[in-house]
This record gives sequence, structure tokens and C-alpha cells, in this order.
Amino acid sequence: MIEKLKKNLEEFRAFAMKGNVIDMAVGIVIGAAFGKIIDSLVKDIIMPPLGWIMGKVDFSNLYLILPNYEGEIIKYPSLEAARNAGVVTINYGIFINTLISFLIVAFSVFLLIKIINKLRSQNAVTTKTCPYCFSNIDIRATKCPNCTSSL
Repeated sequence: MIEKLKKNLEEFRAFAMKGNVIDMAVGIVIGAAFGKIIDSLVKDIIMPPLGWIMGKVDFSNLYLILPNYEGEIIKYPSLEAARNAGVVTINYGIFINTLISFLIVAFSVFLLIKIINKLRSQNAVTTKTCPYCFSNIDIRATKCPNCTSSL
């Protein structure tokens, strides 16, 4: 039993020390921090001026109150007050903030992947060596332009 446990721990250690697992863990931590930065960007930088332009609307305080079991809708001055009263609300303003955060993160990831793919394609092999005259030729060539050998 102890030998099996030692073997499993050793396998786990070998797995955890692989480069791709560590890279993934670092990526997750950086991604979480990036998500918090984007969340703050949306809540604290983008939405206040947007709400001001739209007539002093606070998106984080936009909500709908659902009727209670008697069918009454009681109005509250803020979402926090409604939550404290235990009222069921649909918080569409918070959803709008979250949606904008997601779109910014998705667009940022798209741009990052686009840049990485561009860098990879620039580093990709585009030439080969002719086996007869040893000159560098385009990888798509079927005939060497220098010695005219068929490749």
C-alpha cells in the first residue's frame, strides 16, 4: 500500500514538473489577474462615462424586481437595498458589465493569438536546400532554379 502511494506521488511529481503544466498554471494565474484588471476597466473606467453620456445611468444598479408571492412589486432605491430585503431581482446592469468585460477579454485573447500566429509564421521554414547543388530554394519548388534538378 505504501509502495503504491509512493509510486503515485512520484508519478504526480513528474507530471507536475513538466514544463507545460507549469506554463499552464502560470497562464491561469496571469489570466485571473488579467480578468480582474479588465473587470475594473469596465466597471471603473468605461461604464461611468458611458452611463453619464446616457443620462447618468449607473449600469451596476440596473435591475428588475420580481413580484413577491402576493403579486406585489415593492420598489427599492438601490440594488443593494433590494438584496438586503431578500427580494428576487434580475440584475441586467451587472450582466451588461460582465458582457462588456467578456468581450474585451475575448478580443484581447484574439489579438494575442493573432500576434503569436504571425510570429510563428515568420519563424516557419520557408526554404530548403537542394540536395544536388546545396543552394537554398523556396520550400514549394519542385525544380531547383540554380542547377535545374528535379526535387
